[in-house]
Amino acid sequence: MTPNPLPEQLLDFGSLKGGLVRMMERFREEGTMTGNEDADVFLRTYANAALLGMLFDQRVRAEFAFTGPVRMFDRLGHLDMKKIAAMSDERRREVFAIKPAVHRFTNKMADMTGAVAKIIAEDFGGDAANLWNDGAPFEEIEKRIRNLPGFGPQKAYKMKFVLHYFGYRDFSRE
Repeated sequence: MTPNPLPEQLLDFGSLKGGLVRMMERFREEGTMTGNEDADVFLRTYANAALLGMLFDQRVRAEFAFTGPVRMFDRLGHLDMKKIAAMSDERRREVFAIKPAVHRFTNKMADMTGAVAKIIAEDFGGDAANLWNDGAPFEEIEKRIRNLPGFGPQKAYKMKFVLHYFGYRDFSRE
């Protein structure tokens, strides 16, 4: 798979706070969101990774959250939402707990990942890109994302920046 291109025009993120802002500032200064170019390419290549990175961005450093999907992939050999949804809760928790952990709250995030994976598998063909790749305006995409477990209003709104900065959608004209 080929990674999405880097955005040509950057979005104004002045309304946001937190770790994602730090990542976007790093991107402006250094050209990398996570501080790890390989992880950035991975996140630009796998839509499921970008979605899970945002899911994991909770009570951990944003860069650690967004590299969590890389750790999952390394352990599973895939980020196939159908397979992740079909895993037992125990197995998913084991995968999350291997050091370094996928997330600080291994059980909670393993369970949340299973719930999100189930919806993506059943309603979006197993591919998170189907949440946003139909050309819908962000307001519609945001509604879809808010229907996922673990995505409240603020996190769903931040997906606009994740999608833009990882090259999935250009929101510079919206």
